[in-house]
Amino acid sequence: MKVRYQAAGRGNRETGVFGYRNGQKGIPRRRSGMERVLKELFKDIEIVGLSGTLKRPVSSLVTDSRRAVDGSLFFALPGVRTDGSYFIEEAIDRGASAVVTEEARRPHAGVTFIQVADARRVMAEVARCFYSFPDRSLTLFGVTGAYGKTTVVHLIRHLLGACGLRAGSTGSLAYDLGSRTVPSTRTTPDSPEMAGMMAEMTKAGLTHAVLEIDTAGISRKSPAGLGFRVAVFLNLDEKAPADDLSPDEAYALMRGMFTGAEGALPACAVIPLDESRGRRLLSELPEGVTPVTFGTGSEASVRARDVKTDPRGTRMILEWPEGRCEVTIPLVGEYNGKLFLAAAAAAYAGGLDPAVFCRAMTAFPGIPGRMERIDEGQPFHVFVDHAHTGGTLGNALQALRDLGCGRVLAVFGCGGKGERSLRAPMVRTVQERTDFSWATADNPRGEDLQTIFDDMKKGVRNAAAIAFVEDRREAIRRALESAREGDCVLIAGKGNELFQDMGDTLLPFDDRRVVRECLTVQKTGNI
Repeated sequence: MKVRYQAAGRGNRETGVFGYRNGQKGIPRRRSGMERVLKELFKDIEIVGLSGTLKRPVSSLVTDSRRAVDGSLFFALPGVRTDGSYFIEEAIDRGASAVVTEEARRPHAGVTFIQVADARRVMAEVARCFYSFPDRSLTLFGVTGAYGKTTVVHLIRHLLGACGLRAGSTGSLAYDLGSRTVPSTRTTPDSPEMAGMMAEMTKAGLTHAVLEIDTAGISRKSPAGLGFRVAVFLNLDEKAPADDLSPDEAYALMRGMFTGAEGALPACAVIPLDESRGRRLLSELPEGVTPVTFGTGSEASVRARDVKTDPRGTRMILEWPEGRCEVTIPLVGEYNGKLFLAAAAAAYAGGLDPAVFCRAMTAFPGIPGRMERIDEGQPFHVFVDHAHTGGTLGNALQALRDLGCGRVLAVFGCGGKGERSLRAPMVRTVQERTDFSWATADNPRGEDLQTIFDDMKKGVRNAAAIAFVEDRREAIRRALESAREGDCVLIAGKGNELFQDMGDTLLPFDDRRVVRECLTVQKTGNI
């Protein structure tokens, strides 16, 4: 019985060999200079059907027919919106000399057709072989969960660097490859992109890599076969998991990273004891995987004590089996304290000494657009955060509420073309945790803003404590003008994004820049 998997992302014409969209700048396609023979690439792979020779050389791996060149191996992947088999002829016309499919194909002169049961898993194996298994030269950390992944990835890299280790990373903000950093187009790149990036990391002399793994990436088999030294599970949003999955579906995908469903068991599994799904995952770990738990209870391997937070950071006592130390992190809120705890547990699981890496936390530069503090000398506190779901927004607002400084004010919105039933609950969450809020545009993506507002208004419980403002810049201005000394203002939804997605148009828009401009006008009176 053939097994078919649907891609969790867009159709496979959307992205090129390294995952960036047609016309965008990023990592260039692999061209001549390194070739592999099909027989070598498929040496350990079960082939269902074959037409043509396996002695054919391959110059590049592509999933987008438009990026095929002479000697390309084209993977005709099944997808949600379209099927890669529709574009086989185009790939051949552009030079592809071999095609991988899940369906039998008629012979084609000068082209090798390879039929396999699971094209995405095979693509992951072939990609690692094509790039000479760069993952075997790197100590890999994988971070998965519903939210907080980006922060934990950055923290782990910082802790590794504090111990003198050179680490690259992939994630939703950027791909740091050692010799250069390029913009991210997917949180978890497809396997050919991932393998190519790891190859570049090893060439740059890096020894470690920290990979942000989301459920969409797991469903696309992106991390298949990777041998993680440390796999980290953070959390699961029981109310609104990502990628339109049910909580059980999301958990099953994440669980696969820890149980060998992706082809390799991690050496260590870092698991939160304060999360019910974490405790369940701990009970389901197979033999051979060493658990390292974290939390606030005495039974956790890595523990936090006496957590205190203020508008400039969080302090705690960090304990582990061999010792304890005080640590201060420049991240606001108890929730970010938990994310640091996860990163510390991961670093500890990777063999690092907390007594060494904790000293480096005072120099942590923060994460762009993740509770990023904006200070232009104003008498109140302003933070820009990427939180755009009910769960993440609730965490961010609660972190500010727990500071006990003054009023909590928020600017937020609901993205277009999303699940409409989640909009009203988000408004309820915001109203429960703010003194006043401004609902505004947040990447409408071509959907009528009034339709979005109508959905959001169903969640309003106190009409006197919320205003609906179509223009995002105006909403930010009003929030900052309303703030008084000691208040906390959260500008939520876009974080470090540089554009407002209006559907047919991407308009330049950076929340952080707008905030600074508004604060400068308030301070100087100059427009």
